[in-house]
Amino acid sequence: MARLSVVILNWNGRHHLEHYLPSVVQHTSGDAEVVVADNGSTDDSCEWLAAHYPQVRVIALDRNYGFAGGYNRALTQVDSPYCLLLNSDVEVTEGWWQPLVAILDSEADVAAVAPKLLADKARDSFEYAGASGGFIDYLGYPFCRGRILSKVERDEGQYDDARDIFWGSGAALCCRRELFLSLGGFDENFFAHMEEIDLQWRMQLAGWRIMVEPKAKVYHLGGGTLPASARKIYLNHRNNLVMLYKCSSPMQRVVVAVVRPCTDMAEALAHLVMLHPQRAWAVLRAWGTFITWHGRLSKERKAIKRVKKVDNIYRFSIIVRYLFGGRRFNKMM
Repeated sequence: MARLSVVILNWNGRHHLEHYLPSVVQHTSGDAEVVVADNGSTDDSCEWLAAHYPQVRVIALDRNYGFAGGYNRALTQVDSPYCLLLNSDVEVTEGWWQPLVAILDSEADVAAVAPKLLADKARDSFEYAGASGGFIDYLGYPFCRGRILSKVERDEGQYDDARDIFWGSGAALCCRRELFLSLGGFDENFFAHMEEIDLQWRMQLAGWRIMVEPKAKVYHLGGGTLPASARKIYLNHRNNLVMLYKCSSPMQRVVVAVVRPCTDMAEALAHLVMLHPQRAWAVLRAWGTFITWHGRLSKERKAIKRVKKVDNIYRFSIIVRYLFGGRRFNKMM
């Protein structure tokens, strides 16, 4: 049995597999295996894998369960104590996974650890999706060491220290498999977007820590800086509201309930002014879904194991700080 399973979720992504899988196979050896969980692809991804990488194990799911559901099902079908969730558009480097496993081996209360995420197309810069470890502000807006809102920093070694963080990107995240499953894995109602932050918040509430280890370095193609579709806006807003309601403290929920409707309605209005009515409707629809889910979410919130107060949330608005000049992480915290 391998100590680590690198699990790549694929859906109609043969083009990504062709470009990025070779580096993963080349630099993942020894006590680690590479697994591709196929989310019901309708292209020839599985056939291509069988022909070109027979050493890679394929878990063929019967349909597309999304990021959340796909990984939940895949991790029940591997036996390794550690699993490294890896996007199909990530290029890895020599020795990339060993520092992550070393953290989990040496820090018994760390649930998950993330590598430093750099941009595949601008390799001297951090990548939008996770940079060198993530945090959230009091209203639930995520930001990173190396990325504040849309401002991405150059990597000059300024965030090369291993430290506790609030969340690591689902693009590359190493975690304890049994803990992942015992906490219910990703919330499948999310389908995609923010499910990894939600899970890592629940991990911290259960008494665990999250870390980043920049000695491990990967390059992510990503899509965080691309123009947002109405679908992406809907999922991000809906899932963020759901996560906040489930996981935040009573005081934080009160602040969110007062302020977030104002900020989100302002965003919807901005979309209308820019002649993007579908994006404006996506914000409003996210709130509608969140409200209709209220009863179920109340039960889920009560069921979350809470043994520790999570105190590494930025207790101000990242948007306000950004507007007044705090565009680097080291000017924020």
